Amino acid sequence: MRTTTSRLRAAALACALALPLAAQAADEGVKSAALLDHGWWIDADITYLTASGQDLKLDVYLPAKKSDKPLPVVMYFHGGGWVAGRREGAALSAMPYMEMGFAFVNVSYRLAKVAPAPAAVEDTLCALQWIGRNAKKYNFDLSRVVTTGDSAGGHLALATAMIPSDSPLTRQCAANEPSWSGPYQNVAPKVAAVINWYGITDVADMLQGPNVRSYAVAWFGSMPESERQALARAVSPLSHVRAGGPAVLTIHGDADPLVPYAHGLRLKAALDKAGVRNVLHTIKGGGHGGFTAEQHVGAYSAAHGFLRELGIAPAQP
Repeated sequence: MRTTTSRLRAAALACALALPLAAQAADEGVKSAALLDHGWWIDADITYLTASGQDLKLDVYLPAKKSDKPLPVVMYFHGGGWVAGRREGAALSAMPYMEMGFAFVNVSYRLAKVAPAPAAVEDTLCALQWIGRNAKKYNFDLSRVVTTGDSAGGHLALATAMIPSDSPLTRQCAANEPSWSGPYQNVAPKVAAVINWYGITDVADMLQGPNVRSYAVAWFGSMPESERQALARAVSPLSHVRAGGPAVLTIHGDADPLVPYAHGLRLKAALDKAGVRNVLHTIKGGGHGGFTAEQHVGAYSAAHGFLRELGIAPAQP
């Protein structure tokens, strides 16, 4: 299967040979899509947790031919300000990571209309434990787990990777124990890296002051102010920056109207201070997603390069 990089090289070669570039790009795109359709399968609608009367689902994307070695895995959380969005609407986000050679897990979580904060974080922490419990079945490499998502999903990717395993926020996951009578064991693997697409890093900043956003207020609902502020800090990635944490690539537009670019800058400064490997990939003039095709490809190329440098992305044939 050709990677994005190899397709770009093929396109450059075609240009040098005076072949029509548009036709060559179209051929390469069709070939890549056909190979994905031929070589991959989806185990869909798997219940990883039941909470608030809902069965919470995830989908697993895997190569049809089982690898001789365990596969690195990307966990994806959709955006929507914790109040909207569906994992199905983000299914195409799997494709770049499939091209890179990752297994891909697309996760649903409770929205504010079902349960307020911190429900979404509790759910994604349980999804990470599901990865740990099912590594053998799906051939996951637990030393190469990556979390990713956009906007609120970026926040959840960071929080899931950075919140300590002994946090009270993991206690809901005890419901997934094979035997409820036994001791609770957190089997979540340590996340190796996060690809953070313009995620919220300081939740309290979105609840009051100049950066207040209605979606954040809705996620917390009518809880008392003192409780709200304490909880906002507990689910903020900035509260959990520490030495030895996962590597982070942040992709953020410097004209984002919904999640201030300052959130990416503050996260980078905190990670730098803690000595955690990280990169801030700035989209010049970029808003809240909606990047140009060139910017979008550039961001995924940066993500691929970052994961290769860390030794997480599979070696290319």
